[in-house]
Amino acid sequence: MIQVRPVATQADTRTFIDLAYRLNADDPNWVPPLRSEVAETIDPKRNGWFSHAEAQLFLAERDGRAVGRISAHVDTLALTMPADRGFGPGCGQWGLFEAEDAETAAALIATAETWLRNKGLTRALGPISLSIWEQPGLLTEGFDHPPTVMMGHNRPEYRAWIEAAGYSPAKELVTYDLDITQEFPPIVQRIVAAGERNARINIRKVDKSRFEEEAAIILSILNDAWGDNWGFVPLTQPEIDDVGKKLKPIVFNDLIRIAEVDGEPVAFMITLPDLNEAIAPLGGRLFPFGWAKLLWWLRRPKARTMRVPLMGVVKRLQASRLASQLAFMMIEYIRRDAVSRYGASRGEIGWILDDNQGMIAIADAIQSRINKRYTIFGKSL
Repeated sequence: MIQVRPVATQADTRTFIDLAYRLNADDPNWVPPLRSEVAETIDPKRNGWFSHAEAQLFLAERDGRAVGRISAHVDTLALTMPADRGFGPGCGQWGLFEAEDAETAAALIATAETWLRNKGLTRALGPISLSIWEQPGLLTEGFDHPPTVMMGHNRPEYRAWIEAAGYSPAKELVTYDLDITQEFPPIVQRIVAAGERNARINIRKVDKSRFEEEAAIILSILNDAWGDNWGFVPLTQPEIDDVGKKLKPIVFNDLIRIAEVDGEPVAFMITLPDLNEAIAPLGGRLFPFGWAKLLWWLRRPKARTMRVPLMGVVKRLQASRLASQLAFMMIEYIRRDAVSRYGASRGEIGWILDDNQGMIAIADAIQSRINKRYTIFGKSL
């Protein structure tokens, strides 16, 4: 018999966190996240997402032993979004999904659905863990290599178990992989060179000493550029504060660029060294020695892979040739510094919505290829 019950105590919370480490221990491509970060993510007092959302965590047990976990949650901001762009009225989510077997998966998903129905919701999307800005989607392609920083990884069986519960794909997210040691094709180089001759264009590094001011500029462009995207939910100030605190240690001036036209910021590109390369050997724990290793890496980061999690151009320029020119210039400048200063040889772009034609065209132009695919599933309740 499978019993699914709410997480109610600190001991339950520890079990909820620890379960993922046990179930994925034999997967060489699963990167153990820092336990402290997982604890912060699910703590309403420490995750700004909870300022506009509510969640319930559940544990599945068989004979008193934990065999699965899931979260069910409702985001009040997501409820206000247009229904044709992913969320909208009546839409709840579930995530943080781990299960030992198909029977456990079915019981967990059914419990999450019941919780959502009791909240008056009529549709479920999952897995989304917990925010669309954190780790959305189930890995459905690309199990043969580890995820990069802030991306998820799961067992291949999960897809069949989710579909057996009546879910079908609602949206696919992809990441692109490329060799950044090689120069881009001649046509891209010509576009970059033409931009360099344009006195109206300025591609600048961010200034980390003005972190809050630079973050505000990027956020303004992001909200404008991404506002019509599927699944978009605006970041609130508590979330912005949290993201700033988490990312600041891996923010480097030459890996984040802001593009200005006639002195006005109109585009940005954020690149992060793959922190997963540093934390993978730590087993999820900073103590007793992990903190020192991580601190040393952060002071002198050398990473094989660079990830581009966010990139955007203001909406009024998105259909113009200038938009792609700015994008190629930022990509090229960051590529050069990533290789020469950080020893990187590989780039990963994403996630990208599978119908984002503008970003897909840019990815194709620089000869990248899809290396991972994540699927968000949906079901009427």
